[in-house]
Amino acid sequence: MTQPEFNFFQHWYPLALLADLDPKYPKSITLLGIRLVIWKPQGQQNYQVFLDECPHRLAPLSEGRIDEKTGNLMCSYHGWEFNSQGVCSRIPQAENPELVKDKFCVQVFPTREQQEILWVWADPLSAELAAKTSLPLSPKIKTENGFVWSRYFRDLEYDWLTLVENIADPSHVPVAHHGLQGRRENARSVPLEVVESTLNLIEVKTPGYLSSIQFEPPCRLEYEIAFPTGKKMQILVYCIPVLPGKSRAIGLFAQNFAKSLHRITPLWWEHIMLRNLVFDSDMILLHQQERFLQQNHPEKTWKTAYKMPTTADRLIIEFRKWFDRYCQGQLPWKQLNIPVPEYFPFNDNRQQLLDTYHQHTQHCSSCRKALKTIQRLQLGLLIYFLLTVSSVALMSDSVRSYWGIPLIAIALFGLGIYGGLKYYLEPKFYFVDYIHADKK
Repeated sequence: MTQPEFNFFQHWYPLALLADLDPKYPKSITLLGIRLVIWKPQGQQNYQVFLDECPHRLAPLSEGRIDEKTGNLMCSYHGWEFNSQGVCSRIPQAENPELVKDKFCVQVFPTREQQEILWVWADPLSAELAAKTSLPLSPKIKTENGFVWSRYFRDLEYDWLTLVENIADPSHVPVAHHGLQGRRENARSVPLEVVESTLNLIEVKTPGYLSSIQFEPPCRLEYEIAFPTGKKMQILVYCIPVLPGKSRAIGLFAQNFAKSLHRITPLWWEHIMLRNLVFDSDMILLHQQERFLQQNHPEKTWKTAYKMPTTADRLIIEFRKWFDRYCQGQLPWKQLNIPVPEYFPFNDNRQQLLDTYHQHTQHCSSCRKALKTIQRLQLGLLIYFLLTVSSVALMSDSVRSYWGIPLIAIALFGLGIYGGLKYYLEPKFYFVDYIHADKK
Protein backbone atom coordinates (compact mmCIF):
# COMPACT_ATOMS: atom_id res chain seq x y z
CA MET A 1 0.00 0.00 0.00
CA THR A 2 1.37 3.43 -1.01
CA GLN A 3 2.16 5.73 1.89
CA PRO A 4 0.15 8.99 1.71
CA GLU A 5 2.22 12.15 1.34
CA PHE A 6 1.67 15.34 3.29
CA ASN A 7 0.98 18.36 1.09
CA PHE A 8 2.36 21.47 2.82
CA PHE A 9 0.65 23.82 0.38
CA GLN A 10 -2.97 22.69 0.67
CA HIS A 11 -3.41 23.93 4.22
CA TRP A 12 -4.42 27.12 6.02
CA TYR A 13 -1.62 29.09 7.68
CA PRO A 14 -1.87 32.06 10.06
CA LEU A 15 -0.14 34.83 8.15
CA ALA A 16 -0.40 37.82 10.49
CA LEU A 17 -2.27 39.13 13.51
CA LEU A 18 -4.96 41.53 12.33
CA ALA A 19 -4.18 44.03 15.09
CA ASP A 20 -0.63 44.35 13.73
CA LEU A 21 -1.66 45.26 10.18
CA ASP A 22 -2.02 48.83 8.97
CA PRO A 23 -4.68 49.12 6.24
CA LYS A 24 -2.88 52.16 4.81
CA TYR A 25 0.25 50.22 3.85
CA PRO A 26 0.96 46.99 1.93
CA LYS A 27 3.02 44.51 3.94
CA SER A 28 5.52 41.97 2.64
CA ILE A 29 5.68 38.55 4.29
CA THR A 30 7.16 35.17 3.34
CA LEU A 31 5.46 31.79 3.72
CA LEU A 32 6.98 28.51 2.52
CA GLY A 33 9.50 30.49 0.52
CA ILE A 34 6.76 32.41 -1.30
CA ARG A 35 6.93 36.22 -1.05
CA LEU A 36 3.42 37.54 -0.44
CA VAL A 37 1.91 40.99 -0.04
CA ILE A 38 -0.93 41.74 2.39
CA TRP A 39 -3.11 44.74 1.60
CA LYS A 40 -6.63 46.02 2.20
CA PRO A 41 -8.63 47.53 -0.69
CA GLN A 42 -9.93 50.95 0.32
CA GLY A 43 -13.53 50.76 1.54
CA GLN A 44 -13.51 46.97 1.96
CA GLN A 45 -13.63 44.97 5.18
CA ASN A 46 -11.11 42.22 4.51
CA TYR A 47 -7.45 42.00 3.65
CA GLN A 48 -6.20 40.44 0.42
CA VAL A 49 -3.06 38.39 -0.15
CA PHE A 50 -1.29 38.46 -3.53
CA LEU A 51 1.97 37.10 -4.83
CA ASP A 52 4.42 39.94 -4.18
CA GLU A 53 5.32 40.41 -7.87
CA CYS A 54 3.95 42.87 -10.39
CA PRO A 55 3.40 40.91 -13.66
CA HIS A 56 4.94 43.82 -15.62
CA ARG A 57 8.59 43.66 -14.54
CA LEU A 58 8.34 41.66 -11.27
CA ALA A 59 8.75 44.66 -8.95
CA PRO A 60 7.57 43.98 -5.37
CA LEU A 61 3.98 45.12 -4.89
CA SER A 62 4.70 45.44 -1.15
CA GLU A 63 6.68 48.57 -2.06
CA GLY A 64 3.55 49.97 -3.67
CA ARG A 65 0.67 51.99 -2.26
CA ILE A 66 -3.11 52.01 -1.96
CA ASP A 67 -4.41 54.53 -4.48
CA GLU A 68 -6.68 57.13 -2.84
CA LYS A 69 -9.09 57.41 -5.81
CA THR A 70 -9.52 53.80 -6.88
CA GLY A 71 -8.67 52.00 -3.64
CA ASN A 72 -6.56 49.57 -5.68
CA LEU A 73 -3.02 48.34 -5.11
CA MET A 74 -0.60 50.39 -7.20
CA CYS A 75 2.87 49.22 -8.15
CA SER A 76 5.36 51.99 -7.37
CA TYR A 77 7.59 51.13 -10.34
CA HIS A 78 5.31 52.06 -13.28
CA GLY A 79 1.92 52.69 -11.66
CA TRP A 80 0.09 49.54 -12.74
CA GLU A 81 -2.98 49.03 -10.53
CA PHE A 82 -4.69 45.83 -9.37
CA ASN A 83 -8.16 45.43 -7.89
CA SER A 84 -9.21 43.10 -5.09
CA GLN A 85 -9.52 40.17 -7.53
CA GLY A 86 -5.93 40.65 -8.69
CA VAL A 87 -6.98 41.96 -12.10
CA CYS A 88 -4.93 44.80 -13.58
CA SER A 89 -7.33 47.73 -13.81
CA ARG A 90 -4.99 50.44 -15.06
CA ILE A 91 -1.74 50.79 -17.01
CA PRO A 92 -0.77 54.48 -17.21
CA GLN A 93 1.41 53.85 -20.27
CA ALA A 94 -1.28 51.97 -22.26
CA GLU A 95 -2.07 53.54 -25.64
CA ASN A 96 -5.32 51.56 -25.88
CA PRO A 97 -7.61 50.96 -22.85
CA GLU A 98 -8.50 47.54 -24.30
CA LEU A 99 -4.91 46.51 -23.69
CA VAL A 100 -5.65 46.34 -19.97
CA LYS A 101 -8.90 44.38 -19.94
CA ASP A 102 -8.57 41.16 -17.88
CA LYS A 103 -5.21 40.31 -19.40
CA PHE A 104 -2.68 40.95 -16.67
CA CYS A 105 -3.45 39.41 -13.30
CA VAL A 106 -1.61 38.93 -10.04
CA GLN A 107 -1.81 35.54 -8.38
CA VAL A 108 -4.40 35.75 -5.57
CA PHE A 109 -4.32 33.50 -2.51
CA PRO A 110 -7.51 32.48 -0.64
CA THR A 111 -7.83 34.22 2.74
CA ARG A 112 -9.99 34.18 5.86
CA GLU A 113 -10.10 36.30 8.99
CA GLN A 114 -10.94 34.60 12.27
CA GLN A 115 -9.82 34.71 15.92
CA GLU A 116 -8.09 38.03 15.14
CA ILE A 117 -5.78 36.33 12.62
CA LEU A 118 -5.40 36.70 8.86
CA TRP A 119 -5.25 33.19 7.38
CA VAL A 120 -3.95 32.25 3.95
CA TRP A 121 -4.28 29.08 1.87
CA ALA A 122 -0.81 28.37 0.49
CA ASP A 123 -1.98 26.91 -2.86
CA PRO A 124 -3.71 29.58 -5.00
CA LEU A 125 -4.77 26.94 -7.55
CA SER A 126 -7.01 24.97 -5.15
CA ALA A 127 -9.41 27.65 -3.92
CA GLU A 128 -12.36 25.22 -3.99
CA LEU A 129 -10.56 22.85 -1.62
CA ALA A 130 -9.67 25.83 0.59
CA ALA A 131 -13.36 26.76 0.86
CA LYS A 132 -14.17 23.25 2.10
CA THR A 133 -11.29 23.04 4.58
CA SER A 134 -11.73 24.28 8.14
CA LEU A 135 -9.17 26.48 9.86
CA PRO A 136 -6.88 24.88 12.49
CA LEU A 137 -8.47 26.85 15.32
CA SER A 138 -8.64 26.14 19.02
CA PRO A 139 -12.20 25.98 20.37
CA LYS A 140 -10.86 27.01 23.79
CA ILE A 141 -9.56 30.44 22.81
CA LYS A 142 -12.88 32.25 22.92
CA THR A 143 -13.92 34.91 25.40
CA GLU A 144 -17.39 33.35 25.68
CA ASN A 145 -15.73 30.25 27.17
CA GLY A 146 -14.60 32.33 30.13
CA PHE A 147 -11.03 32.76 28.89
CA VAL A 148 -8.95 35.87 28.38
CA TRP A 149 -6.14 35.60 25.87
CA SER A 150 -3.16 37.40 24.43
CA ARG A 151 -1.18 37.11 21.22
CA TYR A 152 2.46 37.15 20.09
CA PHE A 153 4.44 37.09 16.82
CA ARG A 154 8.16 36.31 16.34
CA ASP A 155 10.44 35.62 13.38
CA LEU A 156 13.04 33.00 14.30
CA GLU A 157 16.56 32.16 13.20
CA TYR A 158 16.03 28.40 12.94
CA ASP A 159 14.10 25.96 10.79
CA TRP A 160 10.45 24.95 11.02
CA LEU A 161 11.52 21.42 11.92
CA THR A 162 13.50 22.71 14.92
CA LEU A 163 10.65 25.01 15.97
CA VAL A 164 8.08 22.19 16.05
CA GLU A 165 10.55 19.97 17.89
CA ASN A 166 11.08 22.66 20.52
CA ILE A 167 7.41 23.53 21.10
CA ALA A 168 6.60 19.80 21.30
CA ASP A 169 9.07 19.40 24.18
CA PRO A 170 7.54 20.26 27.58
CA SER A 171 10.52 18.94 29.53
CA HIS A 172 12.85 21.80 28.49
CA VAL A 173 10.59 24.51 29.95
CA PRO A 174 11.74 24.65 33.60
CA VAL A 175 15.41 24.50 32.55
CA ALA A 176 15.65 26.66 29.41
CA HIS A 177 13.05 29.13 30.74
CA HIS A 178 14.26 29.17 34.34
CA GLY A 179 12.69 32.05 36.23
CA LEU A 180 10.22 32.71 33.40
CA GLN A 181 8.09 29.55 33.21
CA GLY A 182 9.41 27.38 35.99
CA ARG A 183 12.65 26.69 37.83
CA ARG A 184 15.43 24.36 36.78
CA GLU A 185 15.50 22.62 40.16
CA ASN A 186 11.93 21.47 39.50
CA ALA A 187 12.81 19.56 36.33
CA ARG A 188 11.44 16.03 36.55
CA SER A 189 10.15 13.13 34.45
CA VAL A 190 7.31 13.82 32.00
CA PRO A 191 5.60 10.51 31.20
CA LEU A 192 4.03 11.17 27.80
CA GLU A 193 1.76 8.61 26.16
CA VAL A 194 0.94 8.73 22.44
CA VAL A 195 -2.82 8.27 22.05
CA GLU A 196 -3.09 9.10 18.32
CA SER A 197 -0.63 9.40 15.47
CA THR A 198 -1.97 9.83 11.94
CA LEU A 199 -1.24 11.89 8.84
CA ASN A 200 -3.31 14.79 10.23
CA LEU A 201 -2.90 14.60 14.01
CA ILE A 202 -0.47 13.57 16.73
CA GLU A 203 -1.75 13.68 20.31
CA VAL A 204 -0.10 12.77 23.59
CA LYS A 205 -1.46 12.73 27.10
CA THR A 206 0.21 12.69 30.48
CA PRO A 207 -0.98 12.26 34.07
CA GLY A 208 -1.04 15.47 36.07
CA TYR A 209 -1.99 19.01 35.22
CA LEU A 210 -0.52 18.91 31.68
CA SER A 211 -3.42 16.91 30.29
CA SER A 212 -2.72 16.85 26.54
CA ILE A 213 -0.56 18.15 23.69
CA GLN A 214 -1.79 18.12 20.10
CA PHE A 215 0.12 18.65 16.88
CA GLU A 216 -2.10 19.25 13.86
CA PRO A 217 0.24 19.48 10.85
CA PRO A 218 1.57 21.63 9.45
CA CYS A 219 1.41 24.33 12.12
CA ARG A 220 -0.95 23.98 15.13
CA LEU A 221 0.71 22.86 18.37
CA GLU A 222 -1.50 23.22 21.43
CA TYR A 223 -1.09 22.51 25.13
CA GLU A 224 -4.09 22.04 27.42
CA ILE A 225 -3.22 22.58 31.07
CA ALA A 226 -5.75 22.00 33.85
CA PHE A 227 -4.85 22.57 37.51
CA PRO A 228 -6.67 20.84 40.42
CA THR A 229 -7.99 24.26 41.52
CA GLY A 230 -10.04 24.57 38.32
CA LYS A 231 -7.63 26.99 36.68
CA LYS A 232 -7.01 26.24 33.01
CA MET A 233 -4.54 27.41 30.40
CA GLN A 234 -4.26 26.92 26.65
CA ILE A 235 -0.91 27.49 24.98
CA LEU A 236 -1.30 27.49 21.21
CA VAL A 237 1.70 28.08 18.96
CA TYR A 238 1.42 28.11 15.19
CA CYS A 239 4.75 26.96 13.71
CA ILE A 240 5.17 28.48 10.27
CA PRO A 241 7.84 27.51 7.69
CA VAL A 242 9.37 30.62 6.10
CA LEU A 243 12.64 29.69 4.36
CA PRO A 244 15.35 27.07 4.86
CA GLY A 245 16.76 27.79 8.32
CA LYS A 246 14.06 30.34 9.18
CA SER A 247 10.61 30.05 10.72
CA ARG A 248 7.90 32.10 12.39
CA ALA A 249 5.81 31.58 15.51
CA ILE A 250 2.38 33.03 16.21
CA GLY A 251 1.32 32.33 19.77
CA LEU A 252 -2.08 32.57 21.46
CA PHE A 253 -2.16 32.24 25.25
CA ALA A 254 -5.49 31.75 27.05
CA GLN A 255 -6.41 31.44 30.73
CA ASN A 256 -9.55 31.45 32.85
CA PHE A 257 -7.96 33.07 35.93
CA ALA A 258 -6.35 36.42 36.91
CA LYS A 259 -8.62 38.05 34.34
CA SER A 260 -8.61 41.54 35.87
CA LEU A 261 -4.81 41.66 36.03
CA HIS A 262 -4.64 40.38 32.46
CA ARG A 263 -7.00 43.09 31.19
CA ILE A 264 -5.09 45.97 32.78
CA THR A 265 -1.63 44.73 31.72
CA PRO A 266 -0.59 46.32 28.40
CA LEU A 267 0.18 43.78 25.68
CA TRP A 268 3.58 45.40 25.02
CA TRP A 269 4.56 44.95 28.67
CA GLU A 270 3.75 41.24 28.51
CA HIS A 271 5.80 40.99 25.33
CA ILE A 272 8.98 42.70 26.60
CA MET A 273 8.87 41.23 30.11
CA LEU A 274 7.91 37.63 29.24
CA ARG A 275 7.26 36.54 25.65
CA ASN A 276 10.43 38.02 24.13
CA LEU A 277 12.52 36.50 26.91
CA VAL A 278 11.00 33.04 26.46
CA PHE A 279 11.94 33.01 22.78
CA ASP A 280 15.32 34.64 23.51
CA SER A 281 16.14 31.88 25.99
CA ASP A 282 15.66 29.28 23.24
CA MET A 283 17.08 31.16 20.25
CA ILE A 284 20.82 30.51 20.48
CA LEU A 285 20.32 26.96 21.78
CA LEU A 286 18.13 26.05 18.81
CA HIS A 287 20.04 28.00 16.16
CA GLN A 288 23.22 26.12 17.05
CA GLN A 289 21.53 22.79 17.80
CA GLU A 290 20.23 22.32 14.26
CA ARG A 291 23.61 23.32 12.81
CA PHE A 292 25.45 20.87 15.05
CA LEU A 293 23.08 18.16 13.81
CA GLN A 294 23.84 19.09 10.18
CA GLN A 295 27.55 19.70 10.37
CA ASN A 296 28.79 17.37 13.08
CA HIS A 297 26.63 14.41 12.15
CA PRO A 298 26.31 14.52 8.35
CA GLU A 299 26.36 10.71 8.08
CA LYS A 300 23.84 10.24 10.88
CA THR A 301 20.10 10.73 11.20
CA TRP A 302 18.29 12.16 14.20
CA LYS A 303 17.78 8.57 15.36
CA THR A 304 21.49 8.09 15.96
CA ALA A 305 22.60 11.69 16.60
CA TYR A 306 20.03 12.33 19.36
CA LYS A 307 20.11 10.41 22.62
CA MET A 308 16.53 10.30 23.91
CA PRO A 309 16.11 7.57 26.55
CA THR A 310 13.20 9.11 28.52
CA THR A 311 9.46 9.26 27.88
CA ALA A 312 9.72 13.07 28.00
CA ASP A 313 10.97 12.94 24.38
CA ARG A 314 8.17 10.70 23.14
CA LEU A 315 6.33 13.45 21.25
CA ILE A 316 9.54 14.57 19.54
CA ILE A 317 10.22 10.97 18.45
CA GLU A 318 6.67 10.63 17.14
CA PHE A 319 6.91 13.93 15.26
CA ARG A 320 10.23 12.96 13.69
CA LYS A 321 8.74 9.62 12.60
CA TRP A 322 5.75 11.48 11.13
CA PHE A 323 8.09 13.79 9.21
CA ASP A 324 10.10 10.85 7.83
CA ARG A 325 6.98 8.80 6.99
CA TYR A 326 4.77 11.43 5.35
CA CYS A 327 7.25 14.10 4.19
CA GLN A 328 10.24 11.90 3.28
CA GLY A 329 12.23 13.87 5.83
CA GLN A 330 12.20 17.15 3.92
CA LEU A 331 10.24 20.37 3.46
CA PRO A 332 8.99 21.18 -0.07
CA TRP A 333 11.76 23.59 -1.03
CA LYS A 334 12.61 21.65 -4.21
CA GLN A 335 9.07 22.16 -5.52
CA LEU A 336 9.69 25.90 -5.33
CA ASN A 337 13.24 25.73 -6.74
CA ILE A 338 14.56 27.21 -3.50
CA PRO A 339 18.19 26.18 -2.98
CA VAL A 340 18.81 24.48 0.34
CA PRO A 341 22.40 24.76 1.58
CA GLU A 342 24.05 21.51 2.56
CA TYR A 343 24.71 23.14 5.91
CA PHE A 344 22.93 26.11 7.42
CA PRO A 345 25.62 28.72 8.21
CA PHE A 346 26.46 29.43 11.83
CA ASN A 347 25.78 32.90 13.10
CA ASP A 348 27.75 33.77 16.23
CA ASN A 349 26.52 37.37 16.32
CA ARG A 350 24.25 37.41 19.36
CA GLN A 351 22.86 40.84 18.48
CA GLN A 352 21.59 39.48 15.17
CA LEU A 353 20.21 36.26 16.66
CA LEU A 354 18.42 38.15 19.44
CA ASP A 355 17.39 41.09 17.28
CA THR A 356 14.06 41.70 18.98
CA TYR A 357 13.31 44.82 16.95
CA HIS A 358 13.39 43.19 13.50
CA GLN A 359 12.01 39.85 14.70
CA HIS A 360 9.10 41.27 16.70
CA THR A 361 8.85 44.97 17.57
CA GLN A 362 8.53 46.31 14.02
CA HIS A 363 5.68 43.85 13.36
CA CYS A 364 3.77 44.35 16.63
CA SER A 365 1.42 47.35 16.75
CA SER A 366 1.38 47.41 20.56
CA CYS A 367 5.18 47.39 20.88
CA ARG A 368 5.68 49.90 18.05
CA LYS A 369 3.31 52.39 19.69
CA ALA A 370 4.85 51.88 23.14
CA LEU A 371 8.35 52.40 21.76
CA LYS A 372 7.34 55.67 20.06
CA THR A 373 5.71 56.88 23.28
CA ILE A 374 8.81 56.01 25.33
CA GLN A 375 11.07 57.86 22.88
CA ARG A 376 8.82 60.94 22.93
CA LEU A 377 8.78 60.91 26.74
CA GLN A 378 12.56 60.82 26.78
CA LEU A 379 12.75 63.83 24.50
CA GLY A 380 10.18 65.71 26.60
CA LEU A 381 12.01 64.95 29.86
CA LEU A 382 15.35 66.00 28.39
CA ILE A 383 13.92 69.27 27.08
CA TYR A 384 12.23 69.90 30.44
CA PHE A 385 15.54 69.36 32.27
CA LEU A 386 17.45 71.74 30.01
CA LEU A 387 14.76 74.43 30.16
CA THR A 388 14.49 74.16 33.94
CA VAL A 389 18.24 74.42 34.53
CA SER A 390 18.45 77.38 32.12
CA SER A 391 15.49 79.12 33.79
CA VAL A 392 16.94 78.69 37.28
CA ALA A 393 20.29 80.06 36.10
CA LEU A 394 18.56 83.20 34.79
CA MET A 395 16.53 83.85 37.96
CA SER A 396 17.41 86.61 40.36
CA ASP A 397 19.11 85.53 43.57
CA SER A 398 15.99 86.09 45.68
CA VAL A 399 13.74 84.07 43.35
CA ARG A 400 16.36 81.36 42.89
CA SER A 401 16.78 80.91 46.64
CA TYR A 402 13.04 80.19 46.94
CA TRP A 403 12.29 78.27 43.72
CA GLY A 404 15.68 77.02 42.60
CA ILE A 405 16.06 73.92 44.79
CA PRO A 406 12.54 72.44 44.22
CA LEU A 407 12.69 73.09 40.47
CA ILE A 408 16.13 71.52 40.14
CA ALA A 409 14.99 68.56 42.30
CA ILE A 410 12.00 67.97 40.01
CA ALA A 411 14.24 68.29 36.94
CA LEU A 412 16.70 65.76 38.38
CA PHE A 413 13.83 63.39 39.16
CA GLY A 414 12.70 63.71 35.53
CA LEU A 415 16.28 63.07 34.41
CA GLY A 416 16.27 59.87 36.47
CA ILE A 417 13.07 58.76 34.73
CA TYR A 418 14.73 59.60 31.41
CA GLY A 419 17.66 57.34 32.33
CA GLY A 420 15.33 54.48 33.22
CA LEU A 421 13.46 54.79 29.94
CA LYS A 422 16.65 55.18 27.90
CA TYR A 423 18.87 52.52 29.43
CA TYR A 424 16.41 49.99 30.91
CA LEU A 425 13.11 50.02 29.05
CA GLU A 426 13.97 51.09 25.49
CA PRO A 427 16.66 48.39 24.91
CA LYS A 428 14.05 45.69 25.57
CA PHE A 429 12.43 46.59 22.26
CA TYR A 430 15.75 46.13 20.40
CA PHE A 431 18.21 43.71 21.99
CA VAL A 432 18.96 42.32 25.42
CA ASP A 433 21.54 39.54 25.57
CA TYR A 434 20.23 36.38 27.21
CA ILE A 435 22.92 34.65 29.32
CA HIS A 436 21.64 31.42 30.89
CA ALA A 437 24.55 31.29 33.34
CA ASP A 438 23.42 34.62 34.82
CA LYS A 439 19.91 33.37 35.64
CA LYS A 440 20.12 32.40 39.31
